[in-house]
Amino acid sequence: MGIFDNFKNFMGLDNDYDDEVDGYEEQYPVEEEPAPSPIRSRRSRDNVVNIHSKSSMKICIHEPLNYEESPKIVDDLKHNKAVVLNFEQLDMNVKRQIFDFVSGGLYAVEGRMQKVNKDIFILAPPNVEIDGIKEELKNQGVFPW
Repeated sequence: MGIFDNFKNFMGLDNDYDDEVDGYEEQYPVEEEPAPSPIRSRRSRDNVVNIHSKSSMKICIHEPLNYEESPKIVDDLKHNKAVVLNFEQLDMNVKRQIFDFVSGGLYAVEGRMQKVNKDIFILAPPNVEIDGIKEELKNQGVFPW
């Protein structure tokens, strides 16, 4: 034994027992978990919209003569139809009553309103965009007011 062997023994670098293998090793059964299948909700498949569908958007024109016609206007909005509302033939009190009723219904369905002139309004359900239409028409010179 030389100096180097003594030094390796002292440092623990010359261990012969590190290479020994136990004759008994426990083996545990490995259970494979099935790969998770992607979960697809029905809603994600329903988001596909055919842009070439034959159904077209409907615009209803209402010229109410009394307050009792107000629910028909709101029903059209609930069925996602745009409405042109003409108040030209009404006196001020009936006009105010119908306007208040329709405004509440429009708010309830989260729709929008655009004034065309003094007594004509465009009412749109949430699926119809009318933002800026008056400004565009004004810029084109169609409606100068």
